[in-house]
Amino acid sequence: MSEVLNHISKSPFTRKIEDAKLPRRFNQPMFTIYNGRTDPVEHVSHFNQRMAVHSKDEALMCKVFPSSLGPVAMRWFDGLRAGSIDSFRGLTQAFGSHFITYSRVPRPLDSLLSLSIQDGETLKTYSDKYWEKYNEIDGDFDDIAISTFNSGLPTEHGLR
Repeated sequence: MSEVLNHISKSPFTRKIEDAKLPRRFNQPMFTIYNGRTDPVEHVSHFNQRMAVHSKDEALMCKVFPSSLGPVAMRWFDGLRAGSIDSFRGLTQAFGSHFITYSRVPRPLDSLLSLSIQDGETLKTYSDKYWEKYNEIDGDFDDIAISTFNSGLPTEHGLR
């Protein structure tokens, strides 16, 4: 147990980051805690938005980031080699590389073509399902989205 505690007490940050003084009146924002099973890019993006005012302060960004990590991600952080992180970019790249299997993969455009309103399904339910899937597609396909939405409706439907 003491060996494990000794290892996690060693900072993965370089001396430059460790020795940097933090702002006197820094109030840490509340973060969504990363559980190790969601998109790491989305987590870093959320973190960056919360810390936008301080984004130029590398040391602060590095020192605060671990407070946004849950138990699984903290085990990863605690396992980083002492002195191996010298920038926020390096930290987030290491984080993203480790949790890459949970990265969101954009859906292909043709996933919209497989959607159609089911028997007994309301227009609202179909619409919610369709637009949720549409929002998972990267790119600007508004014109195609409307036509595939309509083609998923029965021929006799008034919207079609």
